[in-house]
Amino acid sequence: MLDRLSDKWVTLILAALGSGGGSHQPGADCSGEPRSMRYSQLLRLLVGVSQKMLTQTLRSLERDGLITRTATPTVPVTVAYELTDLGLSLHEMMRGLKTWAEEHMDDVLANRETHDTRVA
Repeated sequence: MLDRLSDKWVTLILAALGSGGGSHQPGADCSGEPRSMRYSQLLRLLVGVSQKMLTQTLRSLERDGLITRTATPTVPVTVAYELTDLGLSLHEMMRGLKTWAEEHMDDVLANRETHDTRVA
């Protein structure tokens, strides 16, 4: 499971479900309320994800117990995904990491510049 947490789509799916489906481009706010989302909503929201990759990633997250899948018998069947308590706890950790990165980005960039100047 740990190897999947670094996957781009895992991170973006957890962010989408954990913050109410706002924009999930780099730098976007992820402080909304968690909610359930339909497959089609996730597909539209996650620009660049293929149907195959989204399906595979959702299945692995469900298997790991981070999301639940609810199918409603309509025509066509409506499928919604939602974070479990375990998924919510991981989402909170990810928000903390995002906050840290935003607060320290200037320091990191300055350190890179110092290092690159010294090495060159």
